[in-house]
Amino acid sequence: MSADLLRDVAALLDREHVAFALIGGDALAAHGVARSTLDTDLFTVDQRVLDAPFWDPLRDVPGRTIDARRGGAEDPLGGVVQLTAEDDRPIDVIVGRSPWQADMAAKAERAVIQGIEIPVARVSDLILLKLYAGGPQDIADIHQLLERGDRDGVVNRVSAAVRSLPRPAQSQWARIIEDVVRS
Repeated sequence: MSADLLRDVAALLDREHVAFALIGGDALAAHGVARSTLDTDLFTVDQRVLDAPFWDPLRDVPGRTIDARRGGAEDPLGGVVQLTAEDDRPIDVIVGRSPWQADMAAKAERAVIQGIEIPVARVSDLILLKLYAGGPQDIADIHQLLERGDRDGVVNRVSAAVRSLPRPAQSQWARIIEDVVRS
């Protein structure tokens, strides 16, 4: 399987000065949490990526599809762009819209993923995204992320930022912290 699509998407985002970060299973793996994934997830708050002409430079490759969808007024996301190519992993460019998400990509740390240097969301920012999503797998991922590296520093960063998230996410973080203290 090639990484041409990821290389091209990352290059276009960089060239257009779109702040973005790798999230999802690949970002977990970059932080030492093994989890299989069938696609690559990128995150940005830059709404330009939802405009079809933005992707014109990538459309000239046979076998590629690009589908940009805006989120509705009640949707927690600004939208998503799904990119596919023959013999390549699909890519979802997820577009956030909440103020707390705005600086996540700016704080991302560059790492080599699939042979490509790309910004990867920090552990604390992945945890915030997972708290926001709130599914059972997200909570399991948070526990695994907290078992890696600088747990105290990560807990402090998340605790300082979690107030920007909806109340259910804040409550979930309080339960996770209780579990961490007990273990």
